[in-house]
Amino acid sequence: MSDHVYKSHNKTLLLYHLVFPTKYCRKVITSEVEETLKQLCIGISQRYEIKILELGSDEDHVHFLIQSVPNTSITRIVTVLKSITAQEIYKTHQEVKILLWGGNFWTSGYYANTVGSHGMEEVIQNYVKEHGGKYKKYIVSNYHFSTTFKLRF
Repeated sequence: MSDHVYKSHNKTLLLYHLVFPTKYCRKVITSEVEETLKQLCIGISQRYEIKILELGSDEDHVHFLIQSVPNTSITRIVTVLKSITAQEIYKTHQEVKILLWGGNFWTSGYYANTVGSHGMEEVIQNYVKEHGGKYKKYIVSNYHFSTTFKLRF
């Protein structure tokens, strides 16, 4: 499914699960829009260091499984994907403009999660615990992130 990315002094395997809801959660992703989206994603993968491994859609949101490199932030990935796909879908599918007034195809928010190819969080925790001689758990931060938006599916 995914391979490591080799750069001059590093080897990485960074996978992200992204979800983009459509504006107003309108059901505008038809089979035609989905096909356009697939073709756009092929082009994005060829032009940017953003490899789209999986793409799944429902009528009002899209799921992506993305692989990228460490110097490309998640914000940059989201910006590239949202801006290119929205512009081209509006050009190609005029019927979408009727349902989505205001010029935005996607909501301003998104869902992002890292994906591990070698196991779940507990597996990695056990690996670290078992492979380091003496194990001592350090609490690095008590900071908790808060969400500023809610995704409805």
